[in-house]
Amino acid sequence: MIFPEHCKYVGIASTKPCGERVYFLSRYLLRETDGGYELSEVTLDPEEKGMMRDIVSSKVLARPHEVYRYLEKVQLHDRTRLVRLALESGNRCTVFTGLDEHRTFVLDPDLSGFLEIHVYDVTPPRPSLSLCLQGLESAGLFGDLSVVFSHHVRDITDIHADVYPCRAAGFARTLDADPMCGGERVAGCLTGSQFYTESYGHNFRLENICPLESVNKEPFIARCCRAEREGPGSWNGKSGSIVHWGANPAQIAGSVRELVTRWRAK
Repeated sequence: MIFPEHCKYVGIASTKPCGERVYFLSRYLLRETDGGYELSEVTLDPEEKGMMRDIVSSKVLARPHEVYRYLEKVQLHDRTRLVRLALESGNRCTVFTGLDEHRTFVLDPDLSGFLEIHVYDVTPPRPSLSLCLQGLESAGLFGDLSVVFSHHVRDITDIHADVYPCRAAGFARTLDADPMCGGERVAGCLTGSQFYTESYGHNFRLENICPLESVNKEPFIARCCRAEREGPGSWNGKSGSIVHWGANPAQIAGSVRELVTRWRAK
């Protein structure tokens, strides 16, 4: 796969205001023809120092019949999405236009070299970790990491418990707002179990809904309300990172970067 690290390496050669000379950062040229875009790789004269430089060699990488132009403007830094879109196009090369009109391309798209990170979260209420990662990814924050997120979000309504953790999730009977009578089937975690035991005793059955209980793949990132678990570590024999229930986007992004660095250093 060829996917330029930055759009500054991609030049548009539809016109020739400077003759055959091109911008000094250009490594690839997209040239419009009657049949569509043609993609070439160019080598510039290393002896020249100016902003516009001569081409010393050129190689066609994709002919117009192999190139597809994606019409919708996209976030060019969301590299994982662009590779996926290029794969969906079914063409060797897909050309993308950014929100700021810059252009780039993906040639021979392939996600096999991307690191898959497994995300574990629960809903309701809002699966904060999973949605935050999706938002950060769509903004292009992880574009340089070459990662793919696989989301495993458990719907705790499927448990059909008698009691759930809190009113914020929209449940009718919850630990934070209702007195317990004993004998309840409680959807909760270690924190909920401690609260019930300290307040009402041991006469209840816990259905553990902590996202960590679902971890079965690595590397992973999971959400947990226990501050002492926060940070890099392992769970169920799998290596990953745990973020606190209330972690902000900057903390979540930092955890992902730390996880990727640690995993690739193995």
